[in-house]
Amino acid sequence: MSKSNPETRERLVATAADMLRRRGLSATSIRELAKAARAPLGSTYHYFPEGKKQVVTEAVGYAGEKVSSILKGALEEGPVTGVEAFLRLWLGVIVDTDFNAGCPIISVALVEPSSNEVEAAQVEAAKVLDLWEALISDSLQKHGVEAVRANRLATTIIASTEGALAISRAKRDAAPFERVAQQLRELLESELA
Repeated sequence: MSKSNPETRERLVATAADMLRRRGLSATSIRELAKAARAPLGSTYHYFPEGKKQVVTEAVGYAGEKVSSILKGALEEGPVTGVEAFLRLWLGVIVDTDFNAGCPIISVALVEPSSNEVEAAQVEAAKVLDLWEALISDSLQKHGVEAVRANRLATTIIASTEGALAISRAKRDAAPFERVAQQLRELLESELA
């Protein structure tokens, strides 16, 4: 029996998250994951005995937590600063990868739930999206926005960001994302004025 190595396990999860944002769920396999992470195939099954279902679900949670941590920290400076950091993060993803990567959470959310592995990952994706919305809504409420309005704005921000990512990736052009980001900034500034 091989020893567990937390660094190998984390590398596998991080690599799976990267594969999801670049290739999507259907094109992410255990064999390709092991190859991309430079890990023996057997170690992948050692760390993830439930196979693809487990590793993909953990990858969604991992990616969601990374983004949530950045968002939460930036929201401490206020909703405009927080949302701007969220937008910069995603703009950086598409630009830095030459429009070859997007959001791993949405890549999972958009797949038809045809198996247990997809359903488990989609449940995790929904939790992440709920968390992002809650973080933004809470920040807005702390700055005087009524709860129902804050919830609607948070959903609009997340949905607009994800849609802008998809459009910019398809067009291989940051301009659509930048236009949506500007509209969201103006919306927030107007709401908080």
